[in-house]
Amino acid sequence: MTTPRTVLPAPVPDTRRRHHRRAMRVLLVDTDDRLLLFRDSDPGIVPVPAFWITPGGGVDPGETDLEAAAREIAEETGLSVEQADLVGPLAERVVVHGYSDVVTTQDEVFWFVRCAPFEVSTDGHTEDEIATMTAHQWWSRAELETTSEDIWPRDLLAVWAHVGPGDDVTAPPLSFPQADESTVAPT
Repeated sequence: MTTPRTVLPAPVPDTRRRHHRRAMRVLLVDTDDRLLLFRDSDPGIVPVPAFWITPGGGVDPGETDLEAAAREIAEETGLSVEQADLVGPLAERVVVHGYSDVVTTQDEVFWFVRCAPFEVSTDGHTEDEIATMTAHQWWSRAELETTSEDIWPRDLLAVWAHVGPGDDVTAPPLSFPQADESTVAPT
């Protein structure tokens, strides 16, 4: 699917902030069978590296996984979905994201939502998202299979394939080994 790019070595001594969180990721697929991805970046590096990610983010204190997933969709895309619209979980994994300013370890859970095509609104993006998320695009499976762009998670097509023809999931969630998706090595 993608060719991993070169990851810069960690700063010595490594003084980046480190944190751990639970995060929800959502495969938002329209009725034309296109998946929404955001082009994210690490502006602390020159030239600025870019990678494509699914909508999603951290679970806030007191929030359930489904509440967080629905909230993240609304904030990042402008689309309002009901928790009952979320199918899954599709997959679970632990991923370490090493960026120029922070190292984040995430316990990620992936969900699926089918929607009508719509115009994405980024009005709900945070300051950090405004600074780093530079574009969005609807991708077909064929485009994802042939792109040279860096896509996170790297096994996104396997996660998407876990959705059945009736937009259902009848098997347990996929469980992936810990992954490293970084612009700067986490250690």
